[in-house]
Amino acid sequence: MEIKGELEREYQRLSLVEAQRRALEKTRKSRLRQADTASLQRVVQLMGLRAIGPNCAWLLVMEFFAWRGFRNRRELGACAGLTGTPYDSGGSKRDQGISKAGNRRARTMMIEIVWLWLRYQPNSKLSRWFRERFAGGGARMRRVGIVALVYCVTQIMTYQPSPVPA
Repeated sequence: MEIKGELEREYQRLSLVEAQRRALEKTRKSRLRQADTASLQRVVQLMGLRAIGPNCAWLLVMEFFAWRGFRNRRELGACAGLTGTPYDSGGSKRDQGISKAGNRRARTMMIEIVWLWLRYQPNSKLSRWFRERFAGGGARMRRVGIVALVYCVTQIMTYQPSPVPA
């Protein structure tokens, strides 16, 4: 009997959370249809790229572009924690990988977007460059290539079309 009661309570919690999620998605869809602010227009603009859906676009814009202007991809990469961490000791100079000091959710989403970019835009110039340069290597080389490709794709994401003169 206790197990049955516990399962019923868990089901009620799940139903509540699902109802809240549906309500939030409905609100977000209606806001995106209106797109009355620059941030929402940016979300719609990013959704126009293949491999970037509403969740990816929303997270990137609300975590990065809505509150800060980036002048180049390096600033965006630094904010996401995708910068190199050099090690320089005497005669030894090495790169220790990425810093991972920035926004973890956005960094993960940007890397996921790049993997999706390779999947859904296999004939793009960036995808061909990645395959020529990194696909023949091992898993470590592909991870290094993905971070390099993140910088290239963020160049596309940070593009702001200039307003049309009246």
